[in-house]
Amino acid sequence: MLMRTDPFRELDRLTQQLLGSTGTWSSPSAMPMDAYREGDVYVIAFDLPGVSSDAIDIDVERNMLTVKAERRPATKADDVQMELSERPLGVFSRQVMLADTLDTEHIEAAYDAGVLTLRIPIAERAKPRKISISAGGEKKQIGG
Repeated sequence: MLMRTDPFRELDRLTQQLLGSTGTWSSPSAMPMDAYREGDVYVIAFDLPGVSSDAIDIDVERNMLTVKAERRPATKADDVQMELSERPLGVFSRQVMLADTLDTEHIEAAYDAGVLTLRIPIAERAKPRKISISAGGEKKQIGG
C-alpha cells in the first residue's frame, strides 16, 4: 500500500477528476510546450511523457500547426489492483499559428524521452538579403 503525505496533491487530483480534465478527441487537454529560435530554425518542443510515437499526429494546414497525442492506459493483468493513478490519460492537443516567415514544407519532427521536437526552418524569403540598385548606369548595393 502507498502512503500519501501531500494532501494538496490529492485535492488537485480529485478536482481534476470531478471537472473531467481527462482529454477526449472532442475536448482534448492542453500539452505544455517551449518555443524558441535557434539560428535559422524555429524550434517547438512538446512534453508528451508516456505517449508512444505512433499515438502522435502532426498536421499543418496553411499556417496552423496541430499536434494531437493520446496517452492510453497500460494494459494490466486481471489480478492487478490499482492503488493510485495520477498520470493523466486521454487526448492532448495543441494548435500553434505559424508565421508566414517559416518554411512549413520542411518541418522536421523527432521524438525522444517523451519530448516531441519540431524544427521549422526560416523561409529563404524572410532572411536578410542585399538588393542591388541601378541609378544612372551605376549599380549600388543596399540592405542588411
